[in-house]
Amino acid sequence: MQSPIDNPTILDRLGIWISGLCALHCLAIPVLPLLASSVFGEVWFERTILSLSILIGSVALIAGAVRYHGQVYPLILLLSGGAIYWFKDMFGESGEPFTIAVGAMLIIVGHWINMRLCRKCRCCQGKLTSQHLADNN
Repeated sequence: MQSPIDNPTILDRLGIWISGLCALHCLAIPVLPLLASSVFGEVWFERTILSLSILIGSVALIAGAVRYHGQVYPLILLLSGGAIYWFKDMFGESGEPFTIAVGAMLIIVGHWINMRLCRKCRCCQGKLTSQHLADNN
């Protein structure tokens, strides 16, 4: 059985699910007062889930870059989306849904691109590092 680091698409799928659920959570809080008054409405809960999402995503995207395709732009998308998401109130409370959507989409697109690149480039599978990573330097 392959570990998640040997097959980054498993972590990419998990990252997409967590990011999507995180976005739904953030968008549902203002609409569902019962949810907002529980532990799910606490800032620490939100930051914990987002941090977990970024951590899983970073492992998946770094593993994909190092072991398969050698591209770092999916990681840049993920980290940009995470930063936007983290500071979702930068445009005030009325702008939060927009920043949440943009941040979540950047995270999901980073995972999606990484999955496509990993599936497309199987020539480096079984090697410790991607030949493409060496070619890019």
